[in-house]
Amino acid sequence: MNTYKYQVTISFVNKIDHEFMLKIPEHRAYINRLILSEVIDTYAISAERSMGWILMNAKSEAQIHTYLEKSPLYPYLTINIDQLMVYDSRMYRFPKMVLN
Repeated sequence: MNTYKYQVTISFVNKIDHEFMLKIPEHRAYINRLILSEVIDTYAISAERSMGWILMNAKSEAQIHTYLEKSPLYPYLTINIDQLMVYDSRMYRFPKMVLN
C-alpha cells in the first residue's frame, strides 16, 4: 500500500487550562518522535496558539487519526485532514550553489 501526504489542520479548543499546559512537553516529545520517524514532515503552530498545520505521511486518513489520537493534547483538538495531490517546497529542491 502506498504512502500519501496529508495536510492536517488543527484548531485548539478555546479553553486552554492548566491541564492543557501540563501536557505540552509530553505532546512535543511525541511530535518529535513522529518527525524523527518521518511520519511528520512539518509542524507549525500559529503565534496566537489557536491553529496548527501538520504535513504528515500515512497510508490512509484512518492512520492519521491513529497517530494523532496518541497525542496527550488530542482531547483539546479539532482536526481537519486533506489528502494532497501536489506538494512542492524549497526543501525538495537542490541546495543553492556556494562558490568559495
